[in-house]
Amino acid sequence: MQSEVRARFRVGNAFYRPLSQVARDLGVLSAAIYPCDTGYLRVLDAMSGCGVRSLRYWLESRADWVWANEGNPELSTVLHQNLEEAIASGCCQVTHLDANRVFFECYNHKDYYDFVDVDCFGSPAPYLNTSLWATKIGGLLYLTSTDGRTATGHAPQSSLSTYGAYARNHPAAHEQGLRLLIGSVQQQAAAKGLGVEPIFSLQVGQTYRVMLRLVGTQALTAENYGFLGYCHHCGDYQTVSWRKLGRVVCPHDSHPLTLSGPMWLGVLHEQLYLRRMELLAKEWNWLKRVQLLQTMKSEADLPPYFYTLSEIGHRGRMDIPKRSHLIQALQAQGYRASPTHINAQAIKTDASLLTCIAVAR
Repeated sequence: MQSEVRARFRVGNAFYRPLSQVARDLGVLSAAIYPCDTGYLRVLDAMSGCGVRSLRYWLESRADWVWANEGNPELSTVLHQNLEEAIASGCCQVTHLDANRVFFECYNHKDYYDFVDVDCFGSPAPYLNTSLWATKIGGLLYLTSTDGRTATGHAPQSSLSTYGAYARNHPAAHEQGLRLLIGSVQQQAAAKGLGVEPIFSLQVGQTYRVMLRLVGTQALTAENYGFLGYCHHCGDYQTVSWRKLGRVVCPHDSHPLTLSGPMWLGVLHEQLYLRRMELLAKEWNWLKRVQLLQTMKSEADLPPYFYTLSEIGHRGRMDIPKRSHLIQALQAQGYRASPTHINAQAIKTDASLLTCIAVAR
């Protein structure tokens, strides 16, 4: 038997990664808050595996109904064992269907869910469009990508087929992975006359998780969906709009920029929802999650990139500064600066890299 917070379960032959608990914890917190506004919570866990997420949504988020679907029928025994109590209570059903068939059935029967969890392995491309079919307007969609090479620009051709974008590698490429995922879903939603709003965006190891709210109006604009330019010569970034394509160079040395995109350039997290998640995490005594949520709140609306301390030290030819001291010094000079949950040795700020180097000195 394995245990995770209130859930006790068997893994059997299913894939289970203990290090991914942080993503499951944030999913449980956000799902628990949802019925406070709506009075009801119906969860579709499209790729259940051993069922730990489904079990936690029922136990901890107090979901009224959970559809646990797992495409591999060989996991039927362990899935039914783990969800036995939820099934017996009449609050859960288990199926073994292809996830896209589940999404289509939801759409075909107008059976839309408040919370849809799509925890796929590898590329999320087959589900970025279809998962929207099963999500209620105002509902939450929790998407996953574990294809780190594509997300970080090590396989640009793959990024074209996965995200409809060309990704290049640079020091902030892990944040780029989140923004490519959000941007692709945003574009798919816009094609349906809909939009998505990021609730939170989480990057841990090679896993990228984004929680999105589906809204009934388009949210895609030329300002929040564009390109990120990186200068390999000086190490600085700038966002690039569609109108400036072909005319953009680094303002410091006139070198051409390496462009990645298009991708989401807007906020990574919704601060109000994070605040509510933080309060609930404090109530549950999830202190590590409280600390994580506080960091995510502080970085939410800063520019769509970060500077690593090693890059600052290397380009400034000096010892690497302490992150907290550098952030405080930048704030003292009137700049916005914050740690980032994506990299413990990096900062997000609206100051340029040259300013960061000067302040670090």
